[in-house]
Amino acid sequence: MRFKLIVALVEDDLTDDVLKAARDAGATGATVINNARGEGLKKARGIFGMEITAQRDVLLFLTEEHISRLILESIAEVGQFDETPGTGIAFQIDVEDAVGVQHQIKSLTEVLGQPADRE
Repeated sequence: MRFKLIVALVEDDLTDDVLKAARDAGATGATVINNARGEGLKKARGIFGMEITAQRDVLLFLTEEHISRLILESIAEVGQFDETPGTGIAFQIDVEDAVGVQHQIKSLTEVLGQPADRE
């Protein structure tokens, strides 16, 4: 079974909605890293010219490659990444190998209907 790692950087007030969308699209779990800081093309300035940085969370999803695009699109839609600048980004990368996911492989095999040892 082949995997993708989806990385989503989202405003912390959108984290729960993005997690729900990912799970509804087939994600079997996530790792959340709180309190990340992000910057866009221009630094946001507030009162007295002080820099404003929105709090962000980093969400990591290890997903089966056949459902990864659906999960990525669901995350982008709920997070409004394309519609609203600065709300967040998400991307996926290939995973060469993974351990500790045997229980997920079994449940994904049942859902996808393919042998667990398929490469």
